[in-house]
Amino acid sequence: MKIMLEQDPAYGETEVIIHCAQADEDILRLVAMLRVYQKKLVGILDGERHLLDVKDVLYIDTVDKKTFLYTERAVYQSALRLYELEEALGELDFFRAGRSAILNFRRVKSVRPELGRRWLVTMDNGEQIWVSRQYAGELKEKLRQAERSIFS
Repeated sequence: MKIMLEQDPAYGETEVIIHCAQADEDILRLVAMLRVYQKKLVGILDGERHLLDVKDVLYIDTVDKKTFLYTERAVYQSALRLYELEEALGELDFFRAGRSAILNFRRVKSVRPELGRRWLVTMDNGEQIWVSRQYAGELKEKLRQAERSIFS
């Protein structure tokens, strides 16, 4: 793969163009990663609506029928339901960790299998979250994909 970067003050907007013979799985993942930087979520904090970069969201959780977006600096409430966020973030590196949680795989620091086929995930801010056994397969698949991309 050949990578080129052109810098010119005359460019008004950054544009990424990928030239390839065929869009394989690696190319599609690259496009999805680039799209992460364009996506925004609306989070509500103290009555104000904030635009959050998706890449800054560590995880999303539902408590008492309310959905929350967790970042390193604050916890924001979302007007969207968990399944709506899961659909919107499906092509990105977010995955379901349980009935009430979605994690940002890019913000995972480490994982550890535990008893009962559950996994303990440590996010890059040190917070720990359990992945239930029903969703452990999705985590394992993300780990396999990450390993393959390292050796490709």
